[in-house]
Amino acid sequence: AAVAVLDVDGMAAEAAAKAVGGLGHALGLACDVTDRAQMRSAFARIAEHWGLAIDEQRRLLGEPPRSTFFAWRKSPAHAALTRDTLERLSLLLGIYKALQILLPDADAADAWVKKPNSAFGGSSALALMLGGNVADLLRVRRWLDAARGGGWS
Repeated sequence: AAVAVLDVDGMAAEAAAKAVGGLGHALGLACDVTDRAQMRSAFARIAEHWGLAIDEQRRLLGEPPRSTFFAWRKSPAHAALTRDTLERLSLLLGIYKALQILLPDADAADAWVKKPNSAFGGSSALALMLGGNVADLLRVRRWLDAARGGGWS
């Protein structure tokens, strides 16, 4: 089973992940959510798990200029992230975490974002999120949070 744990303290997140079944797929997602570099690095790993193209990654992050995006990738510790980008990162990390909880099979959780879903008018969650608005990310996050509360469809 894959484990995704996000915590204000990255070491606490790793310890919690170990305690509930190991770190396998989600090792790199123990993340201090107050650390912008760790958030950016965690997003890079999520993008890899989801098989996102560069343009899809940029769209999810609010379409930063290409040069800025590649500077972030080269040196996450020096990434100057806007409030909008931080909000998007937070939502994406939450979406990833929710999927890991709802679908303990890591491959199924990663594939879910690209599968058609009646909750999103037959579109995939990724297609909805690529609409470019923070509200699109929030809609997916809220749907997953509701599913975690027992409303899975």
